[in-house]
Amino acid sequence: MGNGALNGAVIAVAGAGGPAGRAALLRLAEAGAVVVGADNDPERLAEAVDAARYAHGGATVVGETVDLLDLDSTREWAGRIEKEFGRVDGLVHLVGGWRGSETFTKTNLDDWDLLELLLIRTVQHTSLAFHEALQRSDRGRYVLISAAGASRPTAGNAAYAAAKAAAEAWTLAMADYFRKAGGEQGPTSAAAILVVKALVHDAMRAERPNAKFAGFTDVKDLAEAVAGVWEKPAAEVNGNRLWLTEKP
Repeated sequence: MGNGALNGAVIAVAGAGGPAGRAALLRLAEAGAVVVGADNDPERLAEAVDAARYAHGGATVVGETVDLLDLDSTREWAGRIEKEFGRVDGLVHLVGGWRGSETFTKTNLDDWDLLELLLIRTVQHTSLAFHEALQRSDRGRYVLISAAGASRPTAGNAAYAAAKAAAEAWTLAMADYFRKAGGEQGPTSAAAILVVKALVHDAMRAERPNAKFAGFTDVKDLAEAVAGVWEKPAAEVNGNRLWLTEKP
């Protein structure tokens, strides 16, 4: 088990059942953290939790089905974590979703309705639910995974890029809260954004063996970058976009 900045930390992972979530659970458990995953798919979540436990015997990895679209439920989840483990040192936000269109004029605003919930509302709820506990921590981190398209939207990705940009803005506002709470000494907790072009995992490569996936970030590399946020001082990462792909 790890003995670095994450050793003994209590980290919540929202969207823990997907490929990126599974990789994050594995990496955080390897680093010695207590990991608490949430997902809206109980079966997928249980598989991810079991995989992390199996890979790192002795690690505390638990999962809970949480409706992150309900603020009260999200707050109750945050409260349960702090009550059971005595602290919360991080929230990694991996709730995803994508909708696109062939052209700008063919954009379907129903896509926006869905993406606003998945990519913005869940960020609002997790940040509001966890910010006080993260500020109480001596190593609190809120980590949002975003996309390069938020900085340079394409015609067919209007809804997705706009939702990601809104999620980034919300996270940067949280970073300002941490900055102000730190006063003259600087922030002790941080909200940071990891930016990727897109994510790739082993199953995608198996399905498309001839694909290049140029500029994509492997979910294992993303998990490594997530863990790395705790290796840096809060002031160094707070309010910053940390690019894992080429800036547009």
